[in-house]
Formats: sequence, C-alpha cells, structure tokens
Amino acid sequence: MRIVYLNPCGKLGGAETSLREILASVRASQPEWELWLVLGEDGPLARIARDLGVQVIIRPFPAGLGRFGDSGLSLAAVWPLVSAVPATTRYARNLAGLLRELRPDLIHTNGFKMHLLGAWARPRQVPLVWHIHDYVSSRPLASRFLRLSARACTVAIANSESVARDLRRLLPGLRVTAIHNAIDIERFSPVGRKLDLDALSGLTPADAGTIRAGLVATFARWKGHEVFLEALARLSGAVPVRGYIIGGPIYQTRGSQWSVAELQRRADEVCGPGMVGFTGFVEDSPAVMRALDIVVHASTEPEPFGMVIIEGMACGKAVIAARGGGASEIVIEGVNALAHPAGDSAALAGEIQRLASDASLRRRLGQAARQMAERMYTGERLAKELVALYQKAVGAPANDIEPATYSSLGAAGS
Repeated sequence: MRIVYLNPCGKLGGAETSLREILASVRASQPEWELWLVLGEDGPLARIARDLGVQVIIRPFPAGLGRFGDSGLSLAAVWPLVSAVPATTRYARNLAGLLRELRPDLIHTNGFKMHLLGAWARPRQVPLVWHIHDYVSSRPLASRFLRLSARACTVAIANSESVARDLRRLLPGLRVTAIHNAIDIERFSPVGRKLDLDALSGLTPADAGTIRAGLVATFARWKGHEVFLEALARLSGAVPVRGYIIGGPIYQTRGSQWSVAELQRRADEVCGPGMVGFTGFVEDSPAVMRALDIVVHASTEPEPFGMVIIEGMACGKAVIAARGGGASEIVIEGVNALAHPAGDSAALAGEIQRLASDASLRRRLGQAARQMAERMYTGERLAKELVALYQKAVGAPANDIEPATYSSLGAAGS
C-alpha cells in the first residue's frame, strides 16, 4: 500500500508528535508499505520522517495561508486567507498534480489546512482520512469549510472520544472513529539522559533539594502558561520549587500564540525576574521529562488529547493535568496523576505544593503512570488500529463526489 500523509507544519507540536508516532508505528508494522510525507514547511519532522524511511517532500505554504488562523471571524483573522486566495489556489492545483504523480492508495491528512487541501486536491476514488486533533466546533471558520468538504472524506480519526463526539455533532453524516495517540515507550522511559534545565535556561544552579516543576507545551495561548506562572507565585515556599517553561512558538499563525518576549515579561511580573526558567524548544523531550519532578499540564480549554500527559506518565513522572476533554480519558485522579480545574491557579498551586512535599506520592503516581503507558499507549496498539482502518478504507469504495469549489468556499467565508 502507498500512503501519502499531508501535514502543514514541520516543527513538533502535539499533532506533529502524534504523526511522528503514526509514521514510526506503521513503518514498523508494515515495512513493505510505501509511506510519503508532504509538508507545508521544513522542520525537524522532515528529518525524523526520513530517518524512519519515509519519503519526504517539502511544499512551502504561501505566506497568507501559513499565517491564517481561526481565532474568530474578524477581518484581521480572515484577511490573510482572503489575500492569499490566488496563491492558495495555485498551491492546491500543484498539490493535486503531485498527488496524481504519487498515485497513493490512501491519503491521510493532519491539520485543518491540510484537511481542506486534501479534500480539494485528492485524486478521485482515492480514500481520504482526516485526522482530527482539535474540537472543530470551537473553530467557526474552519468548521464551516470542513462541512463543505466532508463529502470527500472517507473516514475521520479523532484523537479522543471527546473530540469524536464533538465532530459527530458537527458532521453527523461523517464516519468517525476514535483512536488514542501513542508514544515510543522505549524512548519515553524513566531511565536515560537528563538535561540540565538550569543551564538551558541560563539560570544559576538550583539549591539541593529543589523540586523542579515544568510546563511542556507550545506557546498557544490556551496552553495555560499564565495559570502556571500564577500557581508558582502562590506557592508557600516551605519546599523550594523552581518552575520551567519548556517549548516555544512553532506555528506561522498570527494572534494564537505567545511570543517568547511576552511570556518572559509576564513571568517577571508574576514571579519576579529570573525566577522561572525558559529552555526554548527542546527536541529531546524524554530528557526534559526525566529532569523534572513534576510535569504540569495547565490548558485553560478542554484538551483534545494531551500528548504531554502520556509522555510524562511514560517517563514515570508525577503529572498534574487540567480536568476535562480528552485528558479525562487518560487521567485516573489519585491513581496515575493528579488533576485541577482548568484555569484555577490556586488549585494548581495546591497540587504542586502537595507533590513537592511528598516524595512517596510522586513515586507512587509515577509508577502507576508508567504501567498504564506500557499497557495502553504503545506503537503496536496504534499500528493495529490504524492498519485495520486503512485496509477497510481502501477496500470500501471512495466517495466519488466533487469537492467544494473555491467559489463556494469564498462565499462561505464572506
């Protein structure tokens, strides 16, 4: 089987991390299959895919398409896409030509922009799989476009039952199945290299006995960086705790993420200058996890899944997660992690303080979390579910309906 994966971003956000594990698990399970990855920009994902034996093609997005977001229906939000319509049209046509050359048996798209482009550009009769990593109902413009293009989609994968329910409500005629993400549990292991987070952050070494709590996330504004900073500021100081923000802005989209300077200023205002470490993006995520005592997930909106949660668990770390969404399908409170109400910095501070003061609780949660990861989040499980879905999609007739035209999409967005 020849599969072409389409992804807009070459950097490693949650959706890209998920895609990395898909490529690795499918390659290991079906070594004779031919896998291709088309990216809208270059980045670490391209090298990782090539190392896995995936053939990679970089087709850079036009600037307006790359910057387009869906934080609202304001002119500022829509204008980058409107202004880029001619270039986007050319891009879609070129992508269609590329797909005809590659002659895939199946196309698997990642990210809203590639869902739409895949629907427009796919060769007729080729099954199209959308992999949905977000709540579509929260993105009014993207959801409207997806409605217009849904007839071209053979099946949609949701990364949690929570996301699947949201998608079924929005697109009741679409076949949707939930498949949880996976991780490389050998790579994300309690044993291995640890990074010096203080050195990475340019901070003086922490005193002996200091508990390290880290928020590992992209700089999307809903990931809860402010909540984490406010929680750190609320700690009593009875046990020394140092906070770290690990990650950076990775998307081209404007207005939906913090800049490094903005977050550093906010950290100085809330916690004091030099009190929080900023490591920047670190590709060796397992080495970061191992260097932490507490992994914090603080998203202020329901988390579609929560890759960081299962990565921290697999590394045997005590995790504190925001309640709600797909995270609730992972966390068994008090057994494999702790939880707090989303957006509640006081409650998060209390859980950080609780873990910082109780090494035995940290160990117990970490051990149970590792055991759960070994049972439920392996590449073998992911490959089994994906391969069955791919084979069923290819065996069933593809939906032979013309995708929405550019004129109708333009009317929808006007």
